[in-house]
Amino acid sequence: MIEPSSLPGDPGELHLRICYDDELLDTPQADTLERWDVAILHRRRTHRGGTGPAAAGACNGADCASRAEDNGTVGSMTFYRVHLDRGRNAFWAMEEESEELYETAQVLLDPATGSFTDEVSERLEYVGSALLVMDRVTLDPPWRGHGLAAVLASEAINRLMAGCRAIACSPGVTDISSQRLTDRSEWDRVNAKIAQGWQSLGFRPYRDNIYLLSPASQDLEEQRFALRRHLAELGASWRAGAS
Repeated sequence: MIEPSSLPGDPGELHLRICYDDELLDTPQADTLERWDVAILHRRRTHRGGTGPAAAGACNGADCASRAEDNGTVGSMTFYRVHLDRGRNAFWAMEEESEELYETAQVLLDPATGSFTDEVSERLEYVGSALLVMDRVTLDPPWRGHGLAAVLASEAINRLMAGCRAIACSPGVTDISSQRLTDRSEWDRVNAKIAQGWQSLGFRPYRDNIYLLSPASQDLEEQRFALRRHLAELGASWRAGAS
């Protein structure tokens, strides 16, 4: 694994801002699909014009007149809560929203009813009725390679999964700007690593690169605490290296 000191900042200062933009549209599509945008932010503490642990350490406390904080965006996530029991047929609502959601709907939902297929239902516990889709997770390149995407996604999922019967994702590269992914073998290696990261949360492959996770899974809660420990260890290692 890459040394934590190579991170551009203290990972312990990462946090999430979860937002739902309600456009007050009284339509079946709006009743069925909710898009949740998650900003991944890094808190930087500034003191007397400087940044970093040394500058922040010069502070006498939160009441210091020279102390300031700013939050820089270092990534983002997009989730969709799909309500299968209200609005329009969820299968066609997902088809209308995006190609990626349509591919998920084709695997999990019955186009005639908009509900989970019988095969999918048999795999899920009855803990809710909605479907949560983890559509996109992106971290700025300097923050990659440390398992942080899984840490942050687990926290977002924990906030958004209430009332859901299943959580779905389709692991793969979302940032196609990287020039190093021109080689097919490298592309496959990176995609496999991404899939491994989501499996660490408890996602399991279902079909056609769609992975499923039950909100009732004990693995989800156990892995969340394990990932929080990983984040704490990364932060402690980074601070030790920066001191």
